[in-house]
Amino acid sequence: MTASDVTGAFVDPSRGRVTISSIADVWLQTPSWTESTRARNRSIVGTYIIPRWGSVRVDRVAYETVQAWVNELSLTLAPTTVHKVAGVLRSILRVAVKSRRIAVNPASDLELPRPKVKARRYLDACQVESLAEAADEHSLLVYVLAYTGLRFGELAGLQVANVDLMRRRFRVERSVTEVNGALVYSSPKDHQRRSVPYPAFLDDEIRALVSGRSLEAPLFTSPLGGVLRSRNVRRDWFDLAAKIAGVEGLTPHELRHTAASMAISAGATPLGVQRMLGHEKASVTLDVYSDLFDSDLDDVSNRMGALRSKASEGKMRAI
Repeated sequence: MTASDVTGAFVDPSRGRVTISSIADVWLQTPSWTESTRARNRSIVGTYIIPRWGSVRVDRVAYETVQAWVNELSLTLAPTTVHKVAGVLRSILRVAVKSRRIAVNPASDLELPRPKVKARRYLDACQVESLAEAADEHSLLVYVLAYTGLRFGELAGLQVANVDLMRRRFRVERSVTEVNGALVYSSPKDHQRRSVPYPAFLDDEIRALVSGRSLEAPLFTSPLGGVLRSRNVRRDWFDLAAKIAGVEGLTPHELRHTAASMAISAGATPLGVQRMLGHEKASVTLDVYSDLFDSDLDDVSNRMGALRSKASEGKMRAI
């Protein structure tokens, strides 16, 4: 105990006599979260953490007990859900470690089920055209999502003032999300405010959309003039349009993936795609869309082969 006190590793045993519930209350007040993140975490805490761990003292939580709980969850929940639930408990216990209530985090290094990799769907330009035709009067929304890579919340958060007609740009400065029925405005994900170009074929429609309107007005609105909500859009026309176009089950977010795919196919660099999508780093873009850069491997192989051929030709000339 004396050595631990000197090195700063000592934890007073009496400080561990608090419940997981009390630590969770502190964790749920994390100020950096968006409201949607807070709502999601609060739901996980209420559904999974409190029923099992709420009344348990933090100094009584053991690794093997947590692992057994995770094993039990894995029998009924999807692997990705298990990862999220275990991650929440781990984060709550991390608060207990930081506040020196326990020395180590018993939820670290858990054996978690392997997530099933879901194949990402990318539409080609012809499929986007079919979807836009099926969307009818909502075709502009389809084109903007598919050719700019905006997240739906970013598109819904655009105002007339965010359109630069001269440069054909959308200035993405905020996002709007529906949380428990209420609209919550926030900065874009990763706080990546950015300027996103839209193609020239949308110019006339965008100009008509902003003409004569207040700068503070939402750029895209619902049929009644309100802020767009993803759930309503899918219910009212998007899901039906996707079915008619032969891409049933498509989500608006998959048009963001489609934008990345078409940009890369058109020769965009990873940095260019990163800036368009608003990823924090180009490495994130490469990680998320690594499957779209497979052609780069072929190019590397061809270039390596060309080097070998050049070397062989030089050697033959020398002889």
